[in-house]
This record gives sequence, C-alpha cells and structure tokens, in this order.
Amino acid sequence: MSSSETQVQSPAWRWLGLNLVETGEGSATVEMTPTQDMANHSGFVHGGMITALADSAMGRSLRTLVPGVSRAMSFDLKLNFISAAKVGEKLLAVGHVVHAGRRTAVTECRVEGPGGRLVATASGTFAITREKGITEGSDAD
Repeated sequence: MSSSETQVQSPAWRWLGLNLVETGEGSATVEMTPTQDMANHSGFVHGGMITALADSAMGRSLRTLVPGVSRAMSFDLKLNFISAAKVGEKLLAVGHVVHAGRRTAVTECRVEGPGGRLVATASGTFAITREKGITEGSDAD
C-alpha cells in the first residue's frame, strides 16, 4: 500500500471500526467486525452499516487508480442484501473499479461473512476529482 492508502482513518472509518486490509490496481478490501450497537431490531447487523462498509470499499478502490483520484463521492449506490450478517462476525468488502473516467467512476462490491458467505452485493457511481496527469482518451468522460 502506498503512503496515501495508509493515511489516517477518517472519523467515520474509526467510528465504524473499518480497516483497510489490502489494495491492488483498481481494488480494495475493507473489513469490519460489527458491534452490538450496530444491530437492528432483529439482532442482526443493520443494513446501513453494511452499506457504509460497501461504499467505503468501493470508494477506497478508486484511490488505487493511476493517475490518482484525490476525491471520490458516491452519488448513486445500490445494494442487494443476500443473507443476514451477525453481530461480532468479521465482514469483508472487496470493491472493484468497473470504469473510471475523468469525472465519474463506476464500481462494484461483494460483502462476505465467514467462510465466504455472501452477505451483499453493491454497485456505485462516484463523482471523482483526478490528480494532475489524466489524459484525454477513449475512457475519459
């Protein structure tokens, strides 16, 4: 991971207990172990917490692009919940960049529980600000 990827966590990441596990070109893995105060009325992890995890993994995947992304803000986000997540079980979210242009990017994510059990899938569209160096081309929007 580069120094920009190991930067100090945001207040939201600290509050949610998110940790960056791994990055690669166009991908990022983020983990979270939900606590009891993240439970819904049924005692499972609230969908909003899983959504924040997926959004964070997808946003972090954009930070691995070259030329770099200095700012990424989701403006469209879709989640499909597949199975309930339990409080206390580690969740892994793997975000991937599907397309990145000059001003917007499309991403996808899988959120998994123990043993690779699929908890949710997500897709997101982000408004991005590129660092200097992006060139005009077929995939620049």
